[in-house]
Amino acid sequence: MTETSPRPADPFALRGIVNLRDVGGQRTADGRSVRTGVLYRSGQLDQVDGAGLDELGLATVFDLRGHDEVETAPDRLPPEVEVLHLDVLADSRERIATHLTDLMTQPKLVEETLRSGAVEQHYRTTYRNLVLLDSARSAYATLFARLASDDRPALFHCTAGKDRTGWAAASLLGLLGVDEATVTEDYLRSSEPVLASFRAVFDRFAEIGGDPAVLIPVFAVTTEYLDAAREAADEQYGGVEGWFRNGLGLGDDQLDALRTRLLA
Repeated sequence: MTETSPRPADPFALRGIVNLRDVGGQRTADGRSVRTGVLYRSGQLDQVDGAGLDELGLATVFDLRGHDEVETAPDRLPPEVEVLHLDVLADSRERIATHLTDLMTQPKLVEETLRSGAVEQHYRTTYRNLVLLDSARSAYATLFARLASDDRPALFHCTAGKDRTGWAAASLLGLLGVDEATVTEDYLRSSEPVLASFRAVFDRFAEIGGDPAVLIPVFAVTTEYLDAAREAADEQYGGVEGWFRNGLGLGDDQLDALRTRLLA
């Protein structure tokens, strides 16, 4: 059984940003480690004063959300931070499996839908789309090419920081040589903070007669979701590194630059 490397400490829990953490801290199979203090991940950045991020020294934020999400909850960032909007799922018909308004008005209908397995299927399809869609490959190609060419601190995020952001982090860690079990463990860390951030939704759903337990697949992450993306990368590109090379079109020099920048 493969041993996982120690989980990095999370010094960002009190910032008020959902799922904010350093991408680095893991050991790789060849004994190196992923650098800390240079690349971060999170959910949307609309809930705190942007000045609270000053100490991270961010030069760039990559917003992986759709235009509707950006308009509804724009990030609040220091004025000197460059923001790049990269709509990963622009080409997708698979959006939110259950609208939050439906949760609050039709709890029994929502329960019936969620118990049918529709949400799990939605996420499996979405994770395959993160690998295969033209919009996803274009967005991730821009993200990783920019990370390879700019050594200043950066952050990437989506709404909850678990799916579009989760695949970005998982694929990058895999490229850098972190073993699959450790990548999975890191990916699964998103469930706890995201579920906590939606506690009010769970409580309200219970108040109107719904069973909060059925909402967990909507707001949590599972190994099954991540495996759907991995399987798509394996089938189409021969694995994660093949996805970076042939799916995203990154060359050897760019992949070497990512490793040089992010590995110690």
